Amino acid sequence: MQYRRIGRAGAKVSLLSLGSWITYGNQVDEKASIELMAAARDHGVNFFDNAEVYAAGKSEELMGVSLKKLGWDRLTYMVSTKFFWGLPAQWRDGVNEKNTLNRKYLMHAINHSLKRLQLDFVDIVYCHRPDPNTPLEETVFAMHDIVSSVKAVYWGTSEWSAADIMGAWQIADKHHLHKPMVEQPEYNIFHRQRVEKEYARLYSEIGTGTTIWSPLASGLLTGKYANGIPADSRGSLKSMAWMHDQLTDTARNRAVAKLVTIAASLGCTTAQLAIAWCATNPNVSTVITGASRLSQLMENMKALEVLAKLTPDVMVAIDDVVAGLSD
Repeated sequence: MQYRRIGRAGAKVSLLSLGSWITYGNQVDEKASIELMAAARDHGVNFFDNAEVYAAGKSEELMGVSLKKLGWDRLTYMVSTKFFWGLPAQWRDGVNEKNTLNRKYLMHAINHSLKRLQLDFVDIVYCHRPDPNTPLEETVFAMHDIVSSVKAVYWGTSEWSAADIMGAWQIADKHHLHKPMVEQPEYNIFHRQRVEKEYARLYSEIGTGTTIWSPLASGLLTGKYANGIPADSRGSLKSMAWMHDQLTDTARNRAVAKLVTIAASLGCTTAQLAIAWCATNPNVSTVITGASRLSQLMENMKALEVLAKLTPDVMVAIDDVVAGLSD
């Protein structure tokens, strides 16, 4: 396993990490969670990503139980969570309970996430989406207080614009507060503009790190959706209905078929190729992978072996395949 710093932060995360979106509380139960996390740890993974909204809090509960039973030394692993959407399935539909980054909500959210995770602190807490209705200063001061109270080590953002991230950093800098250290954006062969172009100045000017999600474009880059949506796939879940058009896009599935050929020439799967491709970007701190079965996790971990095979010629070939299809 390779390890990279989270931007300019001192802590290092494993280049490949394990996330719980979609799987935990849906496809993964307690036994499978423990098995997956133990196997990931055996491969050197030290970063486990979660969010308050995943499975309406059940994902955090499941990860918390797993961590307690695994009994790892707390210094040896990192856990993250994210706040914005709240828990509308469990709470009343109140104005301060969802779709917000106001101080009241954030202070409530961190306390309840720590209870579900059975942890004294998380290593990274993210603002899961921007909130145009709350003053940025209020959110920055609240996140600073969460870190200052030792309920989180670092704070960051997810799917924020470069302008908003810079704005938050400047507010923190002006008032000598804890700064946002990391952004969690979507990044894959088909989705590149934000990470590669929009955030370019953030890496050099304020040292933003990235913990990227959806390296397989929600499964599209596995090739399994070439003939529709299999009944046993993530795409068949009701929660993934919004992805159906993307997963069944004819042009992109044709491109994936060509990527299969490139992957075969390198002796790997398309999924391994896609994960390794993300990891070649030096501004990516970690690639968050997902798995509902041990075999999937083991396949994902082998992407590390593909990194050295991604020569400039191979990278150009990949770009040629997806030309006009990536954003």
